[in-house]
Amino acid sequence: MMMMARVVPYIGFVVLIFLLLCMEAQAGRLGPTPDDEVEALGEIAQQLGKTDWKMEIDPCINDTSWLTPAPPKSEESVYTNIVWCNCSYPGGACHVENITLTGQDLDGILPPALVKLKYLKIIDLARNYLSGNIPHEWATMQLERMSIAVNNLSGPIPNHLGKMTTLQYLSIENNQFSGTVPPGLGNLLNLEDIFLSANNLTGELPPALARLTKLRQFRISSNNFTGKMPDFFQSWKQLEKLEIQGSGLKGPIPSSISVLKNLTELRISDLLGEGSDFPPLMNMKHMGELTLSSCNISGEIPGYIANMKILKKLDLSFNRLEKQIPEFEGLTLMNTYLTSNLLNGSIPNWIRNSKRSIDLSYNNLTRSPQDTCTGTGLNLFKSFHGQENSTLGVCPEDKPCSQDYYSLHINCGGSSANIGSISYVGDTDLGGPSRFYEAGDNWGFSSTGHFQKADIKNYTTNNVSVLRMHDYKLYMNARISPLSHTYYVQCLANGKYTVRLHFAEIVLRGNKSFYGLGRRIFDVYVQRELKRKDFDIVKEAKGVDTAVIINFTAVSVINKSLEIRFHWAGKGTTATPKRGIYGPLISAISVEANFRPSKWKKNIAVGAVVFSLCVVSIILCILWWKGCFGRRLSREKGPEEYCLNLDWPTRQKICVGIARGLAFLHEESTIKVVHRDIKTTNVLLDRDLNPKISDFGLAKLDEEGNTHISTRVAGTIGYMAPEYALWGYLTYKADVYSFGVVTLEIVAGKNNMKYRPNENYVCLLDWALVLQRKGNIMELVDPKLGSELNKEEASRMIKVALLCTNPSPALRPTMSAVVSMLEGQTIVDEVTMDPSIYGDEMGFSALRHQFDQLQPVPMSSSGTESLIHSSVATWVGSSSTSGQDIYPVNLDSQ
Repeated sequence: MMMMARVVPYIGFVVLIFLLLCMEAQAGRLGPTPDDEVEALGEIAQQLGKTDWKMEIDPCINDTSWLTPAPPKSEESVYTNIVWCNCSYPGGACHVENITLTGQDLDGILPPALVKLKYLKIIDLARNYLSGNIPHEWATMQLERMSIAVNNLSGPIPNHLGKMTTLQYLSIENNQFSGTVPPGLGNLLNLEDIFLSANNLTGELPPALARLTKLRQFRISSNNFTGKMPDFFQSWKQLEKLEIQGSGLKGPIPSSISVLKNLTELRISDLLGEGSDFPPLMNMKHMGELTLSSCNISGEIPGYIANMKILKKLDLSFNRLEKQIPEFEGLTLMNTYLTSNLLNGSIPNWIRNSKRSIDLSYNNLTRSPQDTCTGTGLNLFKSFHGQENSTLGVCPEDKPCSQDYYSLHINCGGSSANIGSISYVGDTDLGGPSRFYEAGDNWGFSSTGHFQKADIKNYTTNNVSVLRMHDYKLYMNARISPLSHTYYVQCLANGKYTVRLHFAEIVLRGNKSFYGLGRRIFDVYVQRELKRKDFDIVKEAKGVDTAVIINFTAVSVINKSLEIRFHWAGKGTTATPKRGIYGPLISAISVEANFRPSKWKKNIAVGAVVFSLCVVSIILCILWWKGCFGRRLSREKGPEEYCLNLDWPTRQKICVGIARGLAFLHEESTIKVVHRDIKTTNVLLDRDLNPKISDFGLAKLDEEGNTHISTRVAGTIGYMAPEYALWGYLTYKADVYSFGVVTLEIVAGKNNMKYRPNENYVCLLDWALVLQRKGNIMELVDPKLGSELNKEEASRMIKVALLCTNPSPALRPTMSAVVSMLEGQTIVDEVTMDPSIYGDEMGFSALRHQFDQLQPVPMSSSGTESLIHSSVATWVGSSSTSGQDIYPVNLDSQ
């Protein structure tokens, strides 16, 4: 009985526990987490936009929806999913102490409900897409670590953040925070690490920050602060890492920095304002990385750097340091950058014997016989000053030019490619932190710098998505650089050049993800002159994977050389989507002379052209006799194999080539020319089917200052612009009109004046306008092209042609704009015109009446191949004339 008495209560207790467990199970949750914390987590999930927490399972039993196994500890660990509980509280209670949700693209807001987790110590929401600001509710929390880096947060940093006095770690870098740094942050007396980099912060740093005496890390790079560097350092004696790059602050570096004896990393760059001597760093024995770049530092490199025995990286680039390089024989430097200073004397032996990366480019050193321009890890580009009595040259080698070059096209970071009629040379060398590479007979590059906190050995990059522009081959790869990259070209003929720089952001993304939060910002120099400050590809191109071309149209080449340099000045992000994604990126470079070769070379070229034309003429005569071109219907046709087969890429190349030629005549040549007779029979094709504009017998000089030229009407029916044919009003826009007609003929494979689908149409152009109104312009395309047609390019070409043939010359584009539209670099503005312009009595009849009054002259018998055969006569009419004929027109000539 006593046994039964003891067993019954025990059974009852077990039953009671079972019933309680059942009740909890029925309530949908089983575990030790307090109900109020579970409810808070539900609110937090809603505010964050997190949907994969299983609220029916207790957060503190380590279910995978609450605690995903963490990857090895690393700065580059992106995805983490941790809700961690401490179950060592009195009575075995569990409380949430750590929420780490990184790399999940959460798109909500910072959750105000976080304040309900009374025991929370760590919140890490880095690398998401959270918006808004820091909730004021958080001011009462007892957090120790808070990271909200790499998000889309904006607005001012709230002053109530200074009430979170338990904070030891604060990271808000890589957001859109603006305004000044609140003085309240000076109340965070326990703070050891603070990261404010890559925001839009302005104003001066508050003196209250001097109270943060426990600081170990301080980073404020890539902001827009004002004023001089603050003199806080004397109270930050425990500081280990200091980073102030591209901050907007002015120099000089204060001398109080000498008290920071515990520094292991010092990175200061791109200070504005006045310069200074080398700062006093002699007490910093633990320095592992020293960067003082673009700080306007003058004087000598101090010898005490040799006492920094664990120094691995030394960057003193882009200063005004002079005299000889000290002996650092005992150091085991991995990377040394002394680029762009005034250093002189010979290269010390410790550099010659080093197997590491050392960059001495852009200095005034004295070259010795053992100094070779191209060495492993040693960059000597432009390192030596010229010596009149020395047989030693400079780097690149000062070799005599075998010829003068007038153009160069580089596919940066990619293989060789043909885009239309232009051949781009490949540029596939991997580059490196201190690399001087001679790529061809007359060009190469110099690369300086290595990516911070990232093991990147390949200084080229590949696109990460499908590109749809017609010249996509130029944007499949790109050249990148962490600091400075220079392309040089030698043996160019002296004169003015047009430099085109091709950019497209193919690494950063534009979606609503932390992958889309990166900002790539850099500077562009041409001939050592700053051309673009804080250049942002995405902003210029209005998106990623979109090409943007920057043109510099009057670049002077004086000593037969050209330099184009891209420089990172500390701006933008450096850790999005991961560390090492920053710095300049260039897709392609195009360099073309704005002038023609010298006269003797021109004579050789003319002779070669005349010889080629003779050969072509003979061949064309044979082909004409065979029946391929324009014979009368009464003669028999043949053979098909003798006829030219102009596929779509060839037609596209021809059209772009004509446009480039006219752009040169109208805008780039020192002598501006209006051709007046652009038509298919005046376009020659060489053996590679590259187009050449010919027959300048009717050409006019377009003198600057003239709004137009009033002249006798001369040209070919079907190609003349209305304002010119009716009133003799001549501008370069008349050539634009003619080009539009030629373009339509190239697309359709039909002659403008001969083609009439039925009696309702006047010409090919009239039919094209009707098809445009019907929304069926692709019906215009030559059916012989079949399935090989690129419909996007064909549609674009037709739209450009119709834009060029606008009756109003003011609404026609320039030829440089036409080139840009044909190459897909700019959007084509569509203008729907009324076909009756060319068909009613006031329009076409007026033109026909005018033509009836004109006097025909024979066509040029140059024996050239025409794209579309035409037997329409060339006409010359009488009108008032002002302007100069290049070649006089004799009305009586036969």
